[in-house]
Amino acid sequence: MRLKLKVFLFAVIPLIASLLLIAVAVRQKENDLAARERAVVEAATMASKQNELRHYVDLAQSTIAPLYASGRDDDATKEQAIRRLASLDYGSDGYFFLYDLAGKNLMHPRQPELVGQDMWDMRDANGEPVIQRLIAQAREGGGFVEYLWRKPSTGQITPKLGYVVALPRWNWMFGTGLYLDDVQATMKQLDQQVTANIADTMWWIAGIALLGTVLIGGCGLALNVSEQRIADAKLRLLARQVVQSQEDERAYLSRELHDSTSQTLVSIKLLMESSVAQLGPEAPATLTKALVRLNGALGEVREISHRLRPAELDVLGLPAALAHLGEEFGEQRRLPLQVRVRGEPPEGLPNEINTVLFRVTQEALNNIDKHAAASRIALRLAFGAGGVRLRVIDDGRGFDVGAMQQHPRRGIGLRNMRERLASIGGNLRVSSRAGRTEVVADVPASALRRFAATSP
Repeated sequence: MRLKLKVFLFAVIPLIASLLLIAVAVRQKENDLAARERAVVEAATMASKQNELRHYVDLAQSTIAPLYASGRDDDATKEQAIRRLASLDYGSDGYFFLYDLAGKNLMHPRQPELVGQDMWDMRDANGEPVIQRLIAQAREGGGFVEYLWRKPSTGQITPKLGYVVALPRWNWMFGTGLYLDDVQATMKQLDQQVTANIADTMWWIAGIALLGTVLIGGCGLALNVSEQRIADAKLRLLARQVVQSQEDERAYLSRELHDSTSQTLVSIKLLMESSVAQLGPEAPATLTKALVRLNGALGEVREISHRLRPAELDVLGLPAALAHLGEEFGEQRRLPLQVRVRGEPPEGLPNEINTVLFRVTQEALNNIDKHAAASRIALRLAFGAGGVRLRVIDDGRGFDVGAMQQHPRRGIGLRNMRERLASIGGNLRVSSRAGRTEVVADVPASALRRFAATSP
C-alpha cells in the first residue's frame, strides 16, 4: 500500500469522520440548548406579561370596587362603573373589555361596533370559542386565556393573552389582554441568532477540517519525500541491533569459556600434574603426553575466548585493546606492526563504537594476513574534535578496490566493515595500489553525539 494512500486512509478519513461526528454532536447540543433557552426566555416573558395583566386587572377592580361594594345594582351605578372601566387604557392596544355572563358585549373602547352584540358563538381563526372560554375562566375565579384577536393598531389577527375576572352580582365578566406579537418577534430573533451561531460553529469545524486535511497532506508529502531516509535509518538501526546482539552473544560465550570451560580444564590440569608428581619416574608416558595436550587445549580455549570478546576492550578501552591486538598479531604472524594512538578518547564513548572499530581492525588485519603478503603494517588511532579516525596501512601487493566492491562473491570483509560503520553513523574509505593499501574508518563527532544520545 502506497504511503499517500496510507495517510489518506489512516489519517484524513478518521479526521474527517471525527469532525463530522463532532459537528453532528455540536449541532444537536446547540439545538437542545437553544430549545431550552427559548423555553426559558418564553416562560420568563410570559410570566412577566401575566404579572403585568394581573396588576392591570387589580387596578381596574380597585377603581370600581367602591361602586360594587356599595350594594347598589341599579343601571346608573353600573353605567358609572362602565365609564370608569372605559377610561382606563394603557397605550394604543391596551384597554379593558366587558361582557355579561351570557356573552353580550357591554363595553369595548377600541371596537365600539361590538357593543350590544351577542358574542357567545364568536370563534377566532383557530375555531376556538373565545368569549365562551373567557367567561368559563372568569366563572372559575378568574385566570388567563390565550386566543387570537384583531390588534387595533395594525388591524392584523394576533395572538393575545387575556386575564379576566367575574363580578357575579352584576353578572359581569371583565378583563384586559396583551398582544403576543412582540413575544413572537423576540423568539424569532432568538431563533435567528441561534441559527447563525450554529452556522458559525459549522463553518469553524469545516475550517478546522480543511486545515487538518492540509496539514496531514503536507505531513504525508514530507513523509513521502523522506521515506527512503527513514527506511535507511531503520535498516541502520536494525544492523546495529544485529551487531550488538552478536557482540552480546560473543561476550557471553567468551565469559562461559573463560569462567567455566577454562576453569574446568585448569582443574583437570592441576589434578594431572599432582598425579604425575606423586608417581614420579613411574608415571605413564601417556599421562605426560595427555598433560601436554591438555595445556595446548587450555591455550586454545583462552585464545578463542579472547578472540570472541577481548577483556581489554571492556576493561581498559579501545586503545589498549588495539595495542594488545597488534602485539598479538605481530607475534603470531611474525610481522612488524606499529600501533600509535593520538589524542584522548572522549568521555562516555559508547561500547558499541569501541566494538565496531575493534572489529573493523580485526577484519582489516585478517585481510592483510590472507591476501596482502605485506612486510609491514601500521595501525593509527586518532581522537579529535572532529571525531575518531582509525587507519590500517600495509605495504602489500594491493588490489582493485572498485572491482572488489562490485564482485558478487568477493569483498565480503569490506562490505562487513562498511555496514558496521554505517550502523553507528560512520563511513569507510579504502585506497589501494601496489606497495600501499590504506583502510580508513571515520566516525564523525556528530555521529558520536547522536549515537551517545540514543544509547541506553
